[in-house]
Amino acid sequence: MIFSKQFNGRWFKFSLAEQMANIGAEIGRAINWRDQSKKDSQMFFERGLELLDLTIEDPKNRKRLKELLRVREVLADYFYFDNEYGSSDAKWNNYFYGFNYVANLNK
Repeated sequence: MIFSKQFNGRWFKFSLAEQMANIGAEIGRAINWRDQSKKDSQMFFERGLELLDLTIEDPKNRKRLKELLRVREVLADYFYFDNEYGSSDAKWNNYFYGFNYVANLNK
């Protein structure tokens, strides 16, 4: 949780789209590094989970809590368990791409 302590003050100032885009960047890095360095891939994934946990804690996101908790569950299933939900690299990239697009529209 060291990473999240650095972001905690600023994180809640980001819009949900910005938060999810940043999470998506970490998950994208985890995917891209999976074949080159398991250690680095795991570090990026855990950082993405930390950011997702902060997003879940953010009071402005209460209406999206069910979706955020499901995202966390399915990500953990994909990276650590049996991928019962049938996720893929492409599906995760597509999911987070939308948030990235919206976050960049608002800049």
